[in-house]
Amino acid sequence: MQKPSWVIDKERAKRAAANETVWLFGLHAVRDALMNPARQKLRLVLTKNAADKLGEAIAASGLQPEIVDPRKFDAHVKLERDNVHQGAALEAKPLSWGSLEDVCVSGAGAPLVVLLDRVTDPHNAGAILRSAEVFGARAVIAPLRHSAPETGALAKTASGALERQPYLRVGNLADAMNELKAMGFVVLGLDGEADQTIATAVSEIGSRPIALVLGAEGPGMREKTRETCDKLVRIPFQGAFGSLNVSNAAAVALYAAAMR
Repeated sequence: MQKPSWVIDKERAKRAAANETVWLFGLHAVRDALMNPARQKLRLVLTKNAADKLGEAIAASGLQPEIVDPRKFDAHVKLERDNVHQGAALEAKPLSWGSLEDVCVSGAGAPLVVLLDRVTDPHNAGAILRSAEVFGARAVIAPLRHSAPETGALAKTASGALERQPYLRVGNLADAMNELKAMGFVVLGLDGEADQTIATAVSEIGSRPIALVLGAEGPGMREKTRETCDKLVRIPFQGAFGSLNVSNAAAVALYAAAMR
C-alpha cells in the first residue's frame, strides 16, 4: 500500500533536517560555538592567525582544526560572498532547544518571549536575539517558513547570543501564540497605529508572562497574527518620523516589558 503524500513529505522533511548543517564564521561566533557543549560540531577551518586566537576554545571543543592558507580560505568553506570570516569557520548542526512549552514555561530567564512574523533578514533576527538575551527573555520564536534561518550571518550579528538564547522555529505562528495563551502569556502585538502604548499595556498586565509580537518592516504583522494577539500596542514617538527598525523596536519593547 502506497503511503499518503503528506506522510512522504513529512519523512522527506525529517531526513532533510537530519542532514542540515550550518557554517558559522567570524572569531566571536566560532569561539562561542566551540565553547557550547550543546552544539554538535563537525568541521573547523582556520587560518594560523585565527587558530592562535582561538586556542582555548579549540582545546575545549576537542575538535581538530584544518589550518589553511588565508589566500585559499574561501575554497575550503561554503560561505556566501563578502562575509567577513576573519579566518575562522565552523560547520555544525543547528541547535535543538526542545519544545515550546519546555522553553517558555520552565526555561531560564524572565517570563517573556518574542515572536517574529516574517522577519527574514538575518541581521535583524540576530540583533533581536542579542537584545532578547540582554533583557532575559526565555525565547525568540519564528515560523519555519518566511523567517531568518540559523545562518552564519545571523550568528555573527547575534554576537554569541545564538549559542545561549533559545531560537525556536515553529510550524505555525498563530498556533504557537495560542499555545502561549494557554500557558498564561498575554500576547502583545507591536503596531504603530495602535491606540494603547506598550507602557500602559505592560502596567495593566501586572506580573503575568508577556509575549511580544513583531512583524516585518513595511507590511508588519499578517492579518491572522494581528487577530490572534490579545492587544495591539505602540511605541510612542515624537516628531514626523514615527517608525523604528524592527530590531530597534524589539529592544525598546523588551526593555518596557522587562523593566515593569
